[in-house]
Amino acid sequence: MSESNTLWRDPALGESRDLDLPGGPLRIFESGSGLPIVFVHGLLVNANLWRKVVARLAPDFHCVALDMPLGSHELALPEGAPAGAPAAATLVADALDALELDQVTLVGNDSGGAISQIVVTTRPERVGRLGLTSCDYRENFPPKLFAYFKPAAAVPGLMWVLLQPMRFGPPRRTPIAFGWLTKRPIDRPAEDSYLYPSITDAAIRRDARAFIRASDPSQTIAAADRLGEFDRPALIAWSAEDKVFPQSDGRRLAADLPNARFELVEDARTFSMEDNSERLSELIAGFVPEPAAVAD
Repeated sequence: MSESNTLWRDPALGESRDLDLPGGPLRIFESGSGLPIVFVHGLLVNANLWRKVVARLAPDFHCVALDMPLGSHELALPEGAPAGAPAAATLVADALDALELDQVTLVGNDSGGAISQIVVTTRPERVGRLGLTSCDYRENFPPKLFAYFKPAAAVPGLMWVLLQPMRFGPPRRTPIAFGWLTKRPIDRPAEDSYLYPSITDAAIRRDARAFIRASDPSQTIAAADRLGEFDRPALIAWSAEDKVFPQSDGRRLAADLPNARFELVEDARTFSMEDNSERLSELIAGFVPEPAAVAD
């Protein structure tokens, strides 16, 4: 992506639509038909994160990738809009309402997993199944490796300064950027699309800062305390080589949910959809249509 206003999107994501929701505008991408799967990404990435998974699943499912206002988006929220993980969860739930989708399989990654946990414990009506890949859980929000986001978001101008080295390739592979989130370099067009919106656009950077400042572990702890109320099927597909989210968190998540199973995605760090989209897609494709087990 150049420093223009044009954000590269993988054609596999499908057609884009802009939803006018109470909390602000939200761009979505739709591809395929069949049972609906809605994908929720985390901070400083966008719908492109799911491009490889959507390409594999769209022949059999209705895939909807949300472009959450978390710093790599195009549609800025109104100034002063509600922020933080609960507000983001409200955007997701409102999008499901606007799209009139029911029995959705909601799939989240990273802070998008935290958002998805809040959705299913506050507004679960349209969610039939929950899929969580490596993600925030209880006190690990944000994870310790990215705790520097909090002070960076609190000081005006500091986030802009910290992002400037990310114009160049080598700093992107450091642990505090994408280096510990993927085993291998991310495709350059996708990686650029993750970074340039916040580097170049003050309104997009403002949305990212607002999300960080208004998010708190108390929100993920509250959601985790209520996960036992979500008795629909859940798949916890954790990255086997994750350096950010401990495998123990994934196993605890599976134990919190009454009707969950735990699977490892081999040869992958946090962004398993980048590292091993084939295995993650296989797990999701098998999970969505399988009969729901009855919780004990």
